Amino acid sequence: MTEMIADVSKYLMILLAAMYTYWNFRYFGAAGEKKRILCTRQNRLMFLLHFLAYGVMFLKTENWRLPVFYGVQAVFFLCYLFLYRKLYRNRSDILVNNVCFLLCVGFIILTRLSFEKSVRQFVLVVFGAAVTLVIPFIIDHAWQLSRIPWVYGLLGLALLWIVYRSGHESYGAQLSLSVGGISLQPSEFVKISFVFFAAAMFYRSTGRRQVLAVTAVAALGSALIFFVTWVFMVFAATSSRRYLGLGILGGGLASVAAWFLFSHVRVRVMAWRDPWADIDNRGYQITQSLFAVGTGGWFGMGLYQGLPGKIPVVEKDFVFSAVSEEMGALFALCVVLICLGCFIQFMMIACEMQAMFYKLIAVGLGTMYISQVFLTVGGATRFIPSTGVTLPFVSVGGSSVLSTFIMFSVIQGMYILKRNEEEEDRYETDC
Repeated sequence: MTEMIADVSKYLMILLAAMYTYWNFRYFGAAGEKKRILCTRQNRLMFLLHFLAYGVMFLKTENWRLPVFYGVQAVFFLCYLFLYRKLYRNRSDILVNNVCFLLCVGFIILTRLSFEKSVRQFVLVVFGAAVTLVIPFIIDHAWQLSRIPWVYGLLGLALLWIVYRSGHESYGAQLSLSVGGISLQPSEFVKISFVFFAAAMFYRSTGRRQVLAVTAVAALGSALIFFVTWVFMVFAATSSRRYLGLGILGGGLASVAAWFLFSHVRVRVMAWRDPWADIDNRGYQITQSLFAVGTGGWFGMGLYQGLPGKIPVVEKDFVFSAVSEEMGALFALCVVLICLGCFIQFMMIACEMQAMFYKLIAVGLGTMYISQVFLTVGGATRFIPSTGVTLPFVSVGGSSVLSTFIMFSVIQGMYILKRNEEEEDRYETDC
């Protein structure tokens, strides 16, 4: 009976995810009350999906901690949705819903992989949600954010220096440091400070000197996500195809240089080119990922029916493979489409903002977010070499989830700012 319920449930979960995704894109063409109705439907689907997944996991394991953990999560989602609706009248409901949906998927797959890690992730999520709840208010009321570019620049450089001096090496890259037994990745926050720095600098001027100054700071970041964000922010600020072409050329040359300078880059590229040649060593992770995706097929093996634990660091870099194996490629595709929907919302807000400073922030954060999604999914499916990047809100990682909360809260703040301005304009017109 349990096996039959588990088999049927995987199809129901795919259907629920597909309906949620469909209404997500219907939202962009809706208006007024229709948007609110669509978002309410999404909430119901998410809670039903959440309940169904944890019900199946309980039947498979008979672990009585799971119903308790499920209940605590459900209360968190209800509180998060309620607080946003209570505190911010002109919020973007679709962004709030998508945050909850991606977190829901993350909790489901992480609980299946490791209950202890999922509980630890939940604590970090609650902390991140509570801390960043005030950010939209700050964005809406602080008018001097564009006047302090060097504060953002110096903050980012200070974080990079701390990592350089005290960071721990992970798979060839020096990324994290430990504080009180907690591992942190300051680079996650450097990315955000860089976006604010670049936006503030370009808000002042888009001359060659400003472009060179932003380029110098981006070069210090050295990560691929920094480069992609820099290219699109420069293009958005200047509309210069020359800068776009030079950026692409520079990226190609930097990739070649990285091949010769860094051994871990060579290892990852060789594992990507032919993982089967060294399947027991450098190709083991990617081949296990491909086995997982291929075994799951379109509809998945079902929760606790696959072997996602065989993929090294599956809960971080390769969580997409775990979702594909047990919840199905169709379900995983829905997750990717929801991420794409978030990016579209970021870009729509960027187009609506009149102030160049806010417009560039939305472009920068949106580019950074979708680049991270692309690198994670591309690495897990062998479309590109693995880069060790996590899937926002789904993978385990406190620094990642907190930085993503900050990104979405900043965008939410700009959406609220724009809606409040429109309300004030209508009021003045009526008067």
